[in-house]
Amino acid sequence: MPFDHAGSQPQKIVILIFLVLYCRPLLACNNLDEGERIVIGAFSNSSLDNWQPIEFDQRTDYQITQLDSANVLRAYSHHAASGLIYRQRIDLHKTPVLHWRWRVEKPLFNENEQTRRGDDFAARLYVVVDGGLFFWKTRALNYVWTSHVPTGHLWKNPYAGKAGMMLAVRSNTDTNNRWVAETRNVYEDLKRAFGHQIRYIDAIAVMTDTDNTSGTALTYYGDICFSSH
Repeated sequence: MPFDHAGSQPQKIVILIFLVLYCRPLLACNNLDEGERIVIGAFSNSSLDNWQPIEFDQRTDYQITQLDSANVLRAYSHHAASGLIYRQRIDLHKTPVLHWRWRVEKPLFNENEQTRRGDDFAARLYVVVDGGLFFWKTRALNYVWTSHVPTGHLWKNPYAGKAGMMLAVRSNTDTNNRWVAETRNVYEDLKRAFGHQIRYIDAIAVMTDTDNTSGTALTYYGDICFSSH
């Protein structure tokens, strides 16, 4: 099954793939008109409804907490790796734009995140394309907050190869301990990552992981949604 939960720490990216600025964290989605958005992560409502855990030997701790007078998702990882996945089909012809906010409070300092030994990130947000019965066609694009990889760089995941592409959205050269708003055209990013047009995605996941580097990271995630623009 593409979205199997079982596995070991070194296979974390493979399992996730085959599963399928001083701002408050709510604004990225709350500024959009109700009729043109699809809310995936309603953390501001203290809700983890429909988010399912992806567990490994050691768990990252995920919980709703309050920060800057708002409810957000807190992720604390110490030599651990686990994630949360939300299954929903999104038509990228209608709502291609992904909005979210994140805040890295305690960053990682990996020497080389493009190797298996360094494949840890203080913040990841995935979009997953489920291959269904053709599991080898399953794909995932990882938006990541890196230690050293420059913003905009795209590379193959060292475990999953071309099935799991990594895109550096932020790095430690950005200011930590502040909310950062992101807006990505997923349709265009998938086309860049995989070389062809993809209309639908089937799941979204978040993960803060530190198992390969035995590090510690603390990250907050605000609401996540899709819109037409």
